[in-house]
Amino acid sequence: MLLADLVSHLDTELRIRDIADYPPALNGLQIDAPGITVTKVASAVDASLPVIRKAAASGANLLLVHHGLFWTGLQPITGALHEKIRLCLDHGLALYSAHLPLDVHPTLGNNACIARALDLTPSGGFLEFKGTPIGLIAEAEIPLETLTAQFHTALSGGPVHVCPGGPKTTRRIGISSGGSGSEVATAAKAGIDTFLTGEGPHWSYTLAEELGLNVLYGGHYATETFGVKALAADLEARFNLPWTFIDHPTGL
Repeated sequence: MLLADLVSHLDTELRIRDIADYPPALNGLQIDAPGITVTKVASAVDASLPVIRKAAASGANLLLVHHGLFWTGLQPITGALHEKIRLCLDHGLALYSAHLPLDVHPTLGNNACIARALDLTPSGGFLEFKGTPIGLIAEAEIPLETLTAQFHTALSGGPVHVCPGGPKTTRRIGISSGGSGSEVATAAKAGIDTFLTGEGPHWSYTLAEELGLNVLYGGHYATETFGVKALAADLEARFNLPWTFIDHPTGL
């Protein structure tokens, strides 16, 4: 499939132009490979140098990431950034990034995929950013220990750090991947009693206790592997494009 056609599909499917995001996200095509036909897709959480090296070596000519090249802000094209761009250009590797547009996608998004892995049906949203609810809410009565074990399994056995500040049986569960752990007050205000997220600052634990909120921290990286995998798998199903996931965990 021509890269330009695939990018057009991704932009439309993910509503890249409609969903506001933080400026460094720079959603969409970040490195072009004009005129190429995409034959293999790689997906990863971060556009880091080790990931781009592995993507180039894999023979992929499109790399899908959640965190693109510019999260550290305006910078000269030297050092690692120069090496990443050089590798992409030398290997004809296009790079496409989708941050919040992938988080909030109703079927391919990180939060939707986590909900599906836990057999939860979203009933609404919360944690609004510039008009778009980022997090999902699901109504379900589940023992906290059971939900924790299910989350652990969904994360492929990854660790789940628990703040047991709320009820022993959930009723209203909130899900927002990545670094949303700082939003415990927003979750509590939305009537959520159990909040599943990636990571949060130290004070989020103590505040959650004071607000009567359970928080399950699954790790920023681990909770954001879902969307890029689902997106690549969807491209394979639609366009018969083989794909590979490049795992480069941070442990955070």
